[in-house]
Amino acid sequence: MMATEVTAYIGIGANLGDARKQVEEAIAALNKLPQTRLLAQSSLFRTAPVDAAGDDYINAVASIKTGLSAQDLLEQLQALEQAAGRERPYRNAPRTLDLDILLYGDQIIATPTLTVPHPRLTQRAFALIPLIQIAPFIAIPGHGPAHQFAPQVADQAIGKI
Repeated sequence: MMATEVTAYIGIGANLGDARKQVEEAIAALNKLPQTRLLAQSSLFRTAPVDAAGDDYINAVASIKTGLSAQDLLEQLQALEQAAGRERPYRNAPRTLDLDILLYGDQIIATPTLTVPHPRLTQRAFALIPLIQIAPFIAIPGHGPAHQFAPQVADQAIGKI
């Protein structure tokens, strides 16, 4: 029996190597995960690193429908990051690929390995703006409508590609 399907939103970013290609390939790979299908994807955006150095990031958000548990989805995303050569030498290090579960249905999850909604979702234009693009009326569990946080990130440089 298949688990109940959940709509999840995945933040995607890269700023090492061919970042645009990495992000586009990651979006395609989401559609190939077990018990998962791609529902929508945002435009690609160019953003400056936040709390970090390095080249600009290419970012996007994808919406998926999945039968995977949140933990299983996290493990699948981490496997995609590893396949793309992701290394974690220090916090906010430049990366070949970064995949974050921004939202998992309307669930609030706090485990040692996973926090959903993503703890900085409301503070980061590179995640919030693409999310609002594909789900303009979405509510962030425990926080309220996502669009209400857009003015708070208006000073962060973000440009649609």
